[in-house]
Amino acid sequence: MEQRPMQTFKDVLNLLKVYDIYIHVGERLWDIELAAIEVDNLAKASLIDNDLYLRTKLVLEREHRLELKK
Repeated sequence: MEQRPMQTFKDVLNLLKVYDIYIHVGERLWDIELAAIEVDNLAKASLIDNDLYLRTKLVLEREHRLELKK
């Protein structure tokens, strides 16, 4: 899979869609938390490499922090 810059939550959601994982719980904070769980599962299954995993987790952590500040 092509290594694109992982910069936004939308990028993370698009990555998950590649694996037929669609997330929309209804509350953004919950969506971010569920996305983090799904990314962990992809990494555990060796479907994504460690570099992509770490970049994705950084985006999710940043988005989570920003959402908590709202």
